[in-house]
Amino acid sequence: MSTNSSPTTNKISTFVFLVVLAVYVLSFVSLGLAVSLYSDQTAPYVWIWMLVLGFVSMTLATYVLLQSRRHVTTMKTVTPQVTTTIECRKCATKTVREFQRGDYVYKELEKCQKCDDKQIITAIYKEVKEKEKTYPF
Repeated sequence: MSTNSSPTTNKISTFVFLVVLAVYVLSFVSLGLAVSLYSDQTAPYVWIWMLVLGFVSMTLATYVLLQSRRHVTTMKTVTPQVTTTIECRKCATKTVREFQRGDYVYKELEKCQKCDDKQIITAIYKEVKEKEKTYPF
């Protein structure tokens, strides 16, 4: 019995990407304003604030982009392992196997190897494993 994991994709949410893109555009506008205000010299210290705003917003947008990308790569979707329990009506022999397509509870199956009576499926369940809690710090 093996656990199957579906492949993960490295796609960032479209909303997050659009927000980061908008912040990049606004930071470039802020940097452009800082350059134009520096050349005008009409507002002596405003250009410094625009420059700082542009670089800080660029830094934060890059951080959000990298963190959301890292978060996507760490997410994994694991397909749960589904198990079928088969029992014989007469001798109460119990067999456990992996779920197969078409299985349902009380389905009659092949004959028992011990007593030649028909077997039935008595339970179908998924195995849940406890996850270890990991803290980011």
